[in-house]
Amino acid sequence: MGRRPGRLALIVEARDTSQTRYNFDDLKRLSNRFANAMRARGVQRGDRVAVFVRQSVEAAIAHSGVSAVVTDAEGAAKIASVRANLPELQHVFVTDGDDASFWPAIDAASDEEILVDTAAADPAVVIYTSCTTGKPKGALHAHRVLLGHLPGVEMSQQCFPLDAKLMWTPADWAWIGGLLDVLLPSWHHGVPVLARRFDKFDGKSAFDLLERNQVTHTFLPPTALKIMRATPTNKNYSFTLRSVASGGESLGKELLSWGRVKFGVTINELYG
Repeated sequence: MGRRPGRLALIVEARDTSQTRYNFDDLKRLSNRFANAMRARGVQRGDRVAVFVRQSVEAAIAHSGVSAVVTDAEGAAKIASVRANLPELQHVFVTDGDDASFWPAIDAASDEEILVDTAAADPAVVIYTSCTTGKPKGALHAHRVLLGHLPGVEMSQQCFPLDAKLMWTPADWAWIGGLLDVLLPSWHHGVPVLARRFDKFDGKSAFDLLERNQVTHTFLPPTALKIMRATPTNKNYSFTLRSVASGGESLGKELLSWGRVKFGVTINELYG
């Protein structure tokens, strides 16, 4: 993570555009507390923890590596409807609403960092496929996955972290594109990340966000780019973008040409 005390790590923007900022020290303290809160409830090495919440500080610190679910009130209602079919689920940490339990557990836990000796080949995260060939399938990745994945991110983001000041993506961090192409690579290099997940993505809000926050690097899935291109706007935006990456399907010449005019950079396509 960040190498300087107080270095900015995460900006969480709300619907009204108000922001809460967290530095790397904050995230280390909070992830330590969450790990200790789970440990106190009997979650052990080898147990799986599900993260069922949108871009947020809760989603970020739940990836601390430590059977439980972290979700919001909306997700908790969905889980409750199928709870009888989840015999191994012991703990549900709810981040908001009347039954919120995530932050009380954090507040009651210790800041102490308890290190676990893990090998590079030990299981770290399960990422599910996009179900283009049937039901979603879980792909188990080891702790080495980030280091193996980094070169693709660095190349597609113009020698990242060169000139990187702030990274954002509309893609949820539950997707490998959001988690391993944006959040974790950025923090590996000490680059802050902007968290803002729209209830319904729209081009104008995305343009405004990029300009208002002076985002320098972004990962925009093809669907997001197509929505942005179709958005009528007479405003001449002043972007500070240094790199735009995309992946998932071919963009085509027209979309690439539009990107050069709109963003002032060539959209880099990646696949994997």
